[in-house]
Amino acid sequence: MSEAITVRLLGAVAAERRRGSAEEPIDLGPARQQTALAILAATVGRPVPMDRLVAGIWGQDAPRNAEQSVYTYIAGLRRLFEPDRPRRAPSLLLAGSSAGYILRLEPDQVDALLFAEWLEEARRVQRDGDDREAERRLDQALALWRGTALSGLAGPFAEKERARLEQLRLAAQEQRAESLLRLGGHKEVAEELRDLTRHHPLRERARELLMTALFHSGRRAEALEVYEEGRLLLAQELGLSPGEGLRKCQEMVLSADAAAVEVRPAVPHQLPRPLAEFVGRSRELVRLKERLAPRDATPPGPLVIITGPPGVGKSALAAQVAHAAQERFPDGQLYVNCRGATPGVPALTPIDVLGRFLRALGVPPHAVPADLDEAAAMWRSRLHERRVLALLDDAADLEQIRPLLSTPFGNALLVTSRESMSWGEDAYQLELGRMSHAESATMLARLAGAGRISADAGETARLVRLCDGLPLALRIAGARLAGRPDWSVSVLATRLSDERNRLHELAAGDLAVRSSLTASHTALERGARPLDRLAARALSLLGLLHVPETTGEAAGALLGVPAPEAEQALERLVDAHLLDRTGPGRYQLHDLVRLFAAELRPQSPWEPLVRALSYYAASARLASHVSDPHRNQFARPVDATPHAIGGAAEAIAWLEDEEAVLTAAAGQALGSPDDTIAGLGVSLAFSLAWHQERFYRMAEKKALNTLALEVCRRLGDEAGAQLAHTHISNALRMTGRTDEALTHLQAALALARRLGDAYGEMRALGNLASANNSGERYGDALPWAERQLVLARSIGTRVGTRYALTAIGSAHRGMGRPERAREALEEALTDAVEVGDGVHEAQIRAGLGECRADMGEPEQAIPQLLRARELYAPGGHRIGTLRCLIGLSRAYRMMGDLDRARSAVAQAAASENGLGHARWARLLREEQAAVHAARRPSAPHGA
Repeated sequence: MSEAITVRLLGAVAAERRRGSAEEPIDLGPARQQTALAILAATVGRPVPMDRLVAGIWGQDAPRNAEQSVYTYIAGLRRLFEPDRPRRAPSLLLAGSSAGYILRLEPDQVDALLFAEWLEEARRVQRDGDDREAERRLDQALALWRGTALSGLAGPFAEKERARLEQLRLAAQEQRAESLLRLGGHKEVAEELRDLTRHHPLRERARELLMTALFHSGRRAEALEVYEEGRLLLAQELGLSPGEGLRKCQEMVLSADAAAVEVRPAVPHQLPRPLAEFVGRSRELVRLKERLAPRDATPPGPLVIITGPPGVGKSALAAQVAHAAQERFPDGQLYVNCRGATPGVPALTPIDVLGRFLRALGVPPHAVPADLDEAAAMWRSRLHERRVLALLDDAADLEQIRPLLSTPFGNALLVTSRESMSWGEDAYQLELGRMSHAESATMLARLAGAGRISADAGETARLVRLCDGLPLALRIAGARLAGRPDWSVSVLATRLSDERNRLHELAAGDLAVRSSLTASHTALERGARPLDRLAARALSLLGLLHVPETTGEAAGALLGVPAPEAEQALERLVDAHLLDRTGPGRYQLHDLVRLFAAELRPQSPWEPLVRALSYYAASARLASHVSDPHRNQFARPVDATPHAIGGAAEAIAWLEDEEAVLTAAAGQALGSPDDTIAGLGVSLAFSLAWHQERFYRMAEKKALNTLALEVCRRLGDEAGAQLAHTHISNALRMTGRTDEALTHLQAALALARRLGDAYGEMRALGNLASANNSGERYGDALPWAERQLVLARSIGTRVGTRYALTAIGSAHRGMGRPERAREALEEALTDAVEVGDGVHEAQIRAGLGECRADMGEPEQAIPQLLRARELYAPGGHRIGTLRCLIGLSRAYRMMGDLDRARSAVAQAAASENGLGHARWARLLREEQAAVHAARRPSAPHGA
C-alpha cells in the first residue's frame, strides 16, 4: 500500500495514488486536514504525538475541541489513502500508537524529504569536485518544486516549515550557481542570479555569486551596482555592513582593469545655457564654486542648496556656477526641472527624477526600476567611482530629492528651491538675497544699453528700487527698455510708480515678481504693433489653461486666430522673457509667469477656453480614430478644427507627445462647474480611452472616467454614464480588479437596456465576458459571450461579432477545450482579415497560437504568434506584445528549442518590466520557471 502513495509538499499540498502506470490525484479535504498530513509527512516513520499536531495546526489559538478535530482529520486521511480498508480493520498506512500517529511512507515518497536527500547528495559530489554531476542532481532536486511550499496553508507548522524549505531551496539555487560558475557558465547563470537577488535582496551569498557572474561576463559596472545596492539595503533594513564575502567580491571587481571589461556610457552634458547677460553675485559665485570645486582638490561637497524667494535668481545662479565648476565633473553634468513650484502642473516625483538621470547615465529605459528604492540604489551604483554633477532646479522640498542623497563622494548635487532644507553636516545651504544697487544697475545696462542707463542716474536708481533687486523683475524691465528704444529709463520708472499697490507688492517677496510681470504685460497690451497686443492677449488667455505646454495650434484656438499668427505672438512673448521655448513649436510659461497669467482674468474667458478645449477634444478624437479606424469612437463629434493627422503612425506619435497636455486639459474641464466645459472634458476623456488602453495607462483612464461619470450623472447624460462605466470597468479589469469591473459593467448594461440602446447592450455583454475571462472565470464568461454573439448578429455589427467570437474562444480555451476555442477564433479571424482590423487580428492570432500549443501543435502555434506580434508592434500594445512573447516561449519550449524559448521569455521579461499587471506577471513567472525546468536533465542515476 505504501508504495502506491506520493505526498507533495513543495507547492500546494497534494497526494497521488499510482494504479498500474497511471497516477490519480487524491482529494485531501479541508486545509487543516492537509496541515495534519504535512506534519505527519515531514516526519514519516516516526510517531507524532497529539499535542504536536494540535500545536502545529492551531498554535495558541487551539479551540477546546481541537483533539476531536484531529481525530476527524486522521479518520479522513485514512479513508482517502485506504479506501478499500475494511471498516474495523487497523490502518496500515496511518497507524496510531501510544506515542502518537505514524505515517508509514518511505522518505522518497515525500517530495520535501526527497529534495533534502538529493540536495545532500549534490553537496557531497560538489565537495568531491564533480560540479557537472552536482549541477545535474541539483536540477533534479529543484524540479520537484511546483510553487511556494505548503501553499495555501496557515498555522504555526505551515509557516515555520515553509520558511525552512524556502531556505533549503535558496541554498540549492546558490549551490547550483556555484557549480555553473566553476564550469564557466557565467552568462547563463547571471540572469538567474539576478532574479534570485531581486526576490531575496538581503541574501549576501546570492549577491556575491551574481557579482562574480557579471564580472566574468565583462559586466563590471553592473557588478558594482549589485554591490552598492546590497550595501545600502543591508544598512537600511538590518543596520549591517556587507560581510567579508561581498567585500572581497567588490575588491575583485575594483582591482580589475576597467578598460578590459567595461565600456563607459556616453558622458551627458545637460546643463542649461548660462545667461549671456549674467551680472553680479560675485561673492555667491565664489562661495558656491569653492564648495563644488575646492581649490585644494579635495572632493566636492555632496549637496549644495540655493534657497530664496521666487524671482531672486536661484536658477540663473545655479546654471552659472555649474558651468564654472563643470571641469571637476568629467563624467557628466545632469539637469532636471523638478517643477516644485509650477502652478497647475504636478511636481516630478522622485522616481521621475531618478528615471531621467538613470537614462542619461546609460541605463536602457526598460531597465530603469519601477521601485523607488531599487532606482535609488542603481543611481548610487552608477555614480560609483565617477564624478558627476547633477543640477536639480526648483525642488519642491527635501522629500522630493531625498532618494538621490548620500551619493558617493566625488559627485555633487546642486539644488535650487524656494524651501529651506536641512540635511546633515554634508550639506551647504546658501540663502540668496536681493541684488545690490550696483549689480542691479549693471544688469539693466547690459540689457538696455549702458548709455541709456547712465544718462539719468537718479531715474536708474529709482527703477532699481522699484524692482527691489529681484533679478527676474530687473530682467523684464531691461527687456522692455531694449524693446522700446524710444523710451527713457524715466518713462518705465514712472509707469511702475503709477501703481501704488504695485510698489507695495514689489517689496513683498512673490509680489515683486508679479508687479514686474504686470508692467511687461501692460507694455505689450498698449504697444503700437498689433503683434504686441496679440501677445498680451495670448498671455492673459494662456492662464486659462492648466496644461504643462502649449503649441501654436492650441494658442490659435484660444485666440481665435490662425495657428501661424498665434505662434508669432508666442515668439513675441519669448522675446519679452515671458514664455520659454521648450522645443520646435512648443512653449511653456515660466513658473512665476504662469501664476501671473492665471490672475489676469481676461474679459469673457468662457469662449476662448471652450475653443481651446474643443480643439483638444476634436484633435484627440480624430487621432484616436486614425490610429485605429476599426475601434468605435466613444466621444461625440466636436465642432472644431482638429490637428491634421497624416496616418496611424503619426496619430499615435501625436497622442504620445500630447498625452500629458490632453490629460491635464481633460482633468481641468471635468472639474468645471460649467456644463459645456465639463462636457468637453467628458469628450476628451472618452477620446483618450483607446490610447490609454494601448499603452496601459490604466490609472489615468480610471481617474478621468470616474470624473466623467460624475459629470454625466450631474448632466443627466445616461448614455455618457454608460460609456464612463464601461471605461472604468476596463481599467479595473486590466488591473486585476474583476469584481469591481463587473459592478460597473452591470450598471452599464442596465443603462443600455433602459435607453433601448441595443449596441450598448451588446457592448456591455461582451465586456462582461471579457472581464470574466481576464479574471479567469471562464465558466461565467461563456454565457455572456454567447449572448453578445446572438445580439451582435441580430443587429448586424461585425466588430461585435468578432469580439464575441474571440471571447468565446478565450472562455473555451480557459475551460480546457482548445478545439472548440479554435473553431470560434478561426471564424473571427476570417472576418478580421477581410475588414483589415489589425488589432482584432492580432488578438485572435495570439489566441489561436495558444490553442495550437494547448493541442500539442507548437509548430502551428509559432506562425500565428509571430504574426500577432508583428501586428501589435506599430500600435505599441504592451500587453499584446507580452502575451505573444510568452506564447512563443512556450511553443519553442514544447519543440525543444530552448535557446529561442529563453530569448522569447527574456524579451517578455523586458516588456513586462514596470507594467504592474498581476496576471501577466504571474504567467511570465510560470513560463520562466517552465523554461528553467526544461533545461534540467533526468533524475540522477539510482535516485
